[in-house]
Amino acid sequence: MSQTDDFVLDIGEIREKARKNVADGAQTSSYKGDVGTIIRLLNEALATELVCVLRYKLHHYAAKGVQSEAIAEEFAVHAEEELGHADKLAQRIVQLGGLPDFSPKGLAERAHSDYVVVSTLQEMIRENLVAERIAIDVYREMVRFIGDKDPTTRRVLEDILAVEEEHADELSDWLVKTQ
Repeated sequence: MSQTDDFVLDIGEIREKARKNVADGAQTSSYKGDVGTIIRLLNEALATELVCVLRYKLHHYAAKGVQSEAIAEEFAVHAEEELGHADKLAQRIVQLGGLPDFSPKGLAERAHSDYVVVSTLQEMIRENLVAERIAIDVYREMVRFIGDKDPTTRRVLEDILAVEEEHADELSDWLVKTQ
């Protein structure tokens, strides 16, 4: 007997369960995650993305130097992508029945990365690269922690992680070019 032969559904039971707690929306009885913990983790990631947007925006406008125009444009692109990550995280928090925490109060404390003000182009690249490396490690740990308990959240995090890795790769290249 193959693995696919073991797949059995009691559609009557699934229909009955779907009618119970219908106000829970997408969160059905088969959900295995700890909703409170996952919402907390997602809100911390949301804070991190918002801090990254602000840092990238600052660096976009403050970049000066010979190669500043191209790097400033890259910072702007990264800011937009980080904002997209924030939107995805906020949407998932709402799907899980939570409220995304966009409050500026305590934003820096909730975030995993720092908002560091620096003056040179190379320092800007380095600080953004450090922040991306932090995000990569945190997202990897979140993916590991969630595992198969919440495949939808895991997929959102994996998609964001892939972009953060691209950002780190690009910034690493820029760091070498500006030395």
